[in-house]
Amino acid sequence: MSIFEPASPRWINRMLGLLRFVTGIVFVAAGTMKMFGFPPFPSWTPPADIPVPPMWEVKLAGILEVYGGAAFTIGLLTRPVAFVLAGEMAVAYFQVHFPQSIYPNTNMGIPAVLYCFIFLYFVAAGAGAWSIDALIARSRARRG
Repeated sequence: MSIFEPASPRWINRMLGLLRFVTGIVFVAAGTMKMFGFPPFPSWTPPADIPVPPMWEVKLAGILEVYGGAAFTIGLLTRPVAFVLAGEMAVAYFQVHFPQSIYPNTNMGIPAVLYCFIFLYFVAAGAGAWSIDALIARSRARRG
C-alpha cells in the first residue's frame, strides 16, 4: 500500500467511528459546561468582545449539546442528530461570532465552524463503526 492509495474500507469505517466518538465526547463537555458549570469555564477573558446570548439560548444550546452529543457519541440516529447539531453550530457562528468579524480565527468561531462541517460530514457519511446505527442496520440485514 502506498500513501497515495485509499485505505481499506474497514479502516475508513473504524476511523469514522472513532472521529464520531471523540467529537461527541468533546461536544457533550461543551454542553455540560453550559448546563452544569462542569468543567468550569476558563478564567481567562477572550481577546474578542463576543456578545453573550440570552440565557435561554445558552440553556437550549446546552441541552442540544448534552443530549444530541450523547446520541451522536453512541451513534444513535446519527444522521438526523448530526443535521440538527450542524444547524446549531451554524446559528452559533452567525449569531455570536460572525458579527465580530468574518474571519473565524479572529472572532473565536473556529470550533463552531469545524463542528458544523464535521456534523455535515456525518449527515452524508453515517455513523461508521461501533455505533447503535450499525447494530440496527446489521439486525435489519439479518431479518431481511
